[in-house]
Amino acid sequence: MSPLVRYQGALLLRSQRWLAPVLLYAAFVGVGIQPGNPVLDSLGFAAAGLLPVGAWLARVCVNQEPAAARDCAAAAAGPGRVHLSALVTALAATAVLGAAGTLYVAAVGDPASADHRVAVPLGPATAAGLLAGAVCALLGAAVGALGTRPLLRARGWSICLTTLAALLALVVAPSPARYAVGGLVTGSRTGAVHWAVVPLLAAAAVTAMAWAAVCALSPRRG
Repeated sequence: MSPLVRYQGALLLRSQRWLAPVLLYAAFVGVGIQPGNPVLDSLGFAAAGLLPVGAWLARVCVNQEPAAARDCAAAAAGPGRVHLSALVTALAATAVLGAAGTLYVAAVGDPASADHRVAVPLGPATAAGLLAGAVCALLGAAVGALGTRPLLRARGWSICLTTLAALLALVVAPSPARYAVGGLVTGSRTGAVHWAVVPLLAAAAVTAMAWAAVCALSPRRG
């Protein structure tokens, strides 16, 4: 898998298709998070933005390769492995983006509760933000994988359904992303740091099932 992931990563960097989702996330964090805001609230905000960005990057990586090059790679390594390498590349890019956003929040945020009365330990808060970001990045990778080929080929339907699914993944009650982000926001009211361990395990399971499904279908549907 390592050569395939390096190949997909090189394609992503050279295509410059990463610019749009990265700039969107930078604007989302830069405009929505002001220096001095409560750190836990800001970490939840930064984590939530990773879900749609992760879905976007997944769509970009899955569709960035020219058809002829994809056929050659699939003949050499198998279509399922090639498809998986594209998804892994997208998740890695989202994780790097999320880590940068979390470190920015830790640098400019106020380590205190929402009312600025209770001190919040910055180290555990940053770790909790990374966990919540991982949850949202994983679900974004799952949404992006299900919202494009081999399940959806029409560009219009793919974009619409991916956007809708990303929104629902943030607001619907059973979603691990909602619990992870909500734990940070709720903790900000009292100054308590909540670790999104269970949501992380649930998000990993959902993503693994989604990736297994699309990789199994890729040899049949291209």
